[in-house]
Amino acid sequence: MDMAKIARRHCGVSRVLLLALLGMSAPAHADSVADFYRGKTVQIFVGLSPGGEYDVHARLVARHLGRHIPGNPTIVVQNMPGAGGLLMANHFYNLAPKDGTALGVVSNGLLAQQAVGLRNVQYDAGKFQWIGAISPMVQIFGVWRATGVTSLAETRSKEIVVGTTGRGNASYSFPMVLKDIYGAQLKLVTGYRGGNDINIAMERGEVGGRVTTWSSWKVTHPSWFADDLVRVLAYAGPRPKDLQNVPSLEDVMPTSEDRQVVHLLMSGAQLGRPFVAPPGVPAERILAVRAAFRGTMTDPAFVKEATASNIEIEPVSGEVMQAVVSKALGTPAALRERAFRLLE
Repeated sequence: MDMAKIARRHCGVSRVLLLALLGMSAPAHADSVADFYRGKTVQIFVGLSPGGEYDVHARLVARHLGRHIPGNPTIVVQNMPGAGGLLMANHFYNLAPKDGTALGVVSNGLLAQQAVGLRNVQYDAGKFQWIGAISPMVQIFGVWRATGVTSLAETRSKEIVVGTTGRGNASYSFPMVLKDIYGAQLKLVTGYRGGNDINIAMERGEVGGRVTTWSSWKVTHPSWFADDLVRVLAYAGPRPKDLQNVPSLEDVMPTSEDRQVVHLLMSGAQLGRPFVAPPGVPAERILAVRAAFRGTMTDPAFVKEATASNIEIEPVSGEVMQAVVSKALGTPAALRERAFRLLE
């Protein structure tokens, strides 16, 4: 008997079996995810109030995401506003189902809030499983026309009441940087449930300004610009083409260390309005949901609806978001301590 021939025959059979098993693994994997999601409901929890940009993004994605998740689950949105998104983040991290049926849209300011060691943080942003975002964001500091302020320099001599949702997010940290480092005469009023409530407060004359995103005001209040009711005095993030004459927050900081502090506090802008899953969700379901999110971003029906709402699509992947989070949480202690003093 030719032992060499037998060995070659067994080797060939083994390769065939191995290839067959590998060929079966991908469909089996996909089938297991589809079997899990089929007939189920996935809840998207939003940490800010209805009507704001976080809510708009959540509901837009929810109308299309289910078509791209294997098994095509039903997607519903539930708002859980409070403490600038901290209430929802704490609840979501600790109590949300860890099986893939719960997603969250968290305030991107919560990253800096943890990085600087702010109190009442009961989550670890490094352990959230980041899914994606429609786009990064540009934060702006805008004032109502009735304030009479037309430039950032004028805020050093004229007080403006600024509405915020709470400590630890950009609505608070941005004006605090302007107040404590730049020297703007700003009086911060905290406790608003969300950006929409602050917008109403501006229209009523209760506050004179706020920090929001450039895209948010353009989408939700285009008439304000048509009627020249608001003015943008500063921004943080990538320079928008339509704000060429507005200074960036980092540009007006006097020292390199000041600019590094601003970079940490505004790091969440790179995350946009981030979709996350809690820790503990099986890896294959996270991979499936991330793929579904990417698929949604190029879905013709999604693109058509986003375009009609003037929502720019520049997707941020979950992997990129995870890297941004890791870098922010690794900021040197001295800079984190200085940033903390601005927020406490």
